[in-house]
Order: sequence, then structure tokens, then C-alpha cells
Amino acid sequence: MAAATDLNALDAVRVAALGKSGEVTELLKSLGKMDADTRMAEAPKIHALREAVTEAIATKKAALENAELDRRLATERLDLSLPARENPKGSVHPVSQVMDELAEIFADLGFAVAEGPEIEDDWHNFTALNIPETHPARAMHDTFYVAGEHEWPMVLRTHTSPVQIRTMQNGKPPFRVIAPGRVYRSDSDATHTPMFHQIEGLVIDKAITMGHLKWTLETFLKAFFERDDIVLRMRPSYFPFTEPSAEVDVGWSIEKGRRVVGGCEGWMEVLGSGMVHPRVIAACGLDPNEWQGFAFGTGVDRLAMLKYGMDDLRAFFDGDLRWMKHYGFSFLDVPTLSGGVGA
Repeated sequence: MAAATDLNALDAVRVAALGKSGEVTELLKSLGKMDADTRMAEAPKIHALREAVTEAIATKKAALENAELDRRLATERLDLSLPARENPKGSVHPVSQVMDELAEIFADLGFAVAEGPEIEDDWHNFTALNIPETHPARAMHDTFYVAGEHEWPMVLRTHTSPVQIRTMQNGKPPFRVIAPGRVYRSDSDATHTPMFHQIEGLVIDKAITMGHLKWTLETFLKAFFERDDIVLRMRPSYFPFTEPSAEVDVGWSIEKGRRVVGGCEGWMEVLGSGMVHPRVIAACGLDPNEWQGFAFGTGVDRLAMLKYGMDDLRAFFDGDLRWMKHYGFSFLDVPTLSGGVGA
């Protein structure tokens, strides 16, 4: 054991003494062949030998480990001024960030967040929204239907409007809700994807007018884009579930060679809106002569593109870590109205 100068040599000594065929092990095995008197005399000596050898090996091992540690401490240096290694960090997707921004803005306006299933029945997705079976608007949505036997045909929802229907059916007015979530349509190009994100708003109360709608949209867009020079233009349009209906354009201008929302050098469409159609209110069990309101909807992905300067919607869903590293947000970038909803 004295000749063992490293841990490997010491382990060889341990095996030679205490291994399956070691010298001390063989002595222990010999106890079974002894008569009772001899065994009583020899057993304590052999067990004491085993304990002494085990203790000596442990002591020698500790001495060798301490010597190795002293050698390393004497030869190695640690620079405490070096920065710590950078661990991989995740980031918040722009869609998730914008969802949080929108929720923060509308919560300040008194809106609650409502959710619903992404696989909807035909009645909630179309019929209750004044889009009967033969209505041409169904073809415009170009939907994904779900196979199987159901009471109603099932479809991947083409808008979050069914959440408005479920809200009016399951609660009591007045209502002020936003409905964010994923929706599905058979489109795919630089500005359309088969799955995208939408947010819709609904207000149902008494004596609601288009004036309330315009003020709400102006307040929302000024808070979201964090500019006071937001100018809106409402153009007559058609949606089956609102009457009258209006497309909402926002003014834009060129700053540092880039088109940004604000000013009025030109117009771009950002929202669809209108007063909720009386048939929709009636389909939810409410009296349209007593209750009325407005609704609006926009694409969350489109808002993110306009605010943060992205030019291809398909990149949102490619899963490219380089894109996420450039456009993603830190989890500490929590939107607040006091600190500014944008990062």
C-alpha cells in the first residue's frame, strides 16, 4: 500500500486484498471450513484484519485525493473577472407579445377577455352570425371542415366571432369583451397563412352608436401604436353580421425610408367593424329592440407586422431561431400602459 502513488494503484491494492479473490476475502471464506473452536479463535482476527485494511485504504485514498487537489490548486488559475458563460435564452414570440399588449389596452377600457373552442360547429361559426347555409360568404371563408358524424357540421373556426355568440348566449348584458385566438382559412401567401391570429371586440348595451365604436377604435390604435397622430377613415362596407358595416383605414407616413402608422400621407386598411346585426342579437336570445352594440376585428399578426416592421407573415410560423432572436421579446418586456405597451 505504501508503494501506491495514485488512485489507480491504490485500487489495485484494494482488489488484491478485498476483491472476490483477494487475500483477506480468501481468509474469510476459510472460516467455513474450520471447526467451531478454531473458528471462534480465528474469526475475530480475520475480521479485524479486514477492518484494518479497509480503514488503511480509505486513509490512503483521502491522502492521495488531497495531494491531487493541492497540486491542482498550485498549478491552476481561475480568472474571476471573466463573465459567466451565456446560457441559451428563449424569447417571447411577437404574436404572444402583441396579444398581451392588446389585452392590456382593452382591459384599461373595461373589456374582459373571452375564449372559445377552435373546432366550432356550423351554427356558431356561420348560421348564428347571419351566414345561412346558402350564403356566399361561406365560400369566401374557404374553410377546413372536420370529418365525422356530428349534430352540426364541424369546422376549424374561420374567425373568433363564435366566441361573441357564446358570450351572449351564456351571460347577461351588457357585454364588453375581446376574443383573441387562432383562426383557420385556406390561404397562403406573403400576407396570408392557413392559420393566423385574430382579435375581435364586442360591446352590447343600450343606446350604443357608431360614435362609441369610432372612439374605441381611435383610443385603441393610439395606445397600441403609441402615437397621437393616428387618423381614421371609416368606409362603408358589408359584413353579414353587422349593419351598418365599415372598413377602418388608418393614416400612414414615411419615416426614415419606412412606412409607419401615423400621419396621413396615405391610407391602409387595418380593421373591419360595424353595428351588430339585429339578427345576430336575436339568435343569441336577446331583444334587438332593447339591446344593440358594435363589433370589430383585426389580425394580430398584421398588427405586429405594422408595428414592428416585419414584411412576410409566413416567417411568423417558420420556427427560424434567427428570426426569433431578431424579432422576439424578452420575458421581462411586460406591456404596461404606464411604461408603454411597446418594447
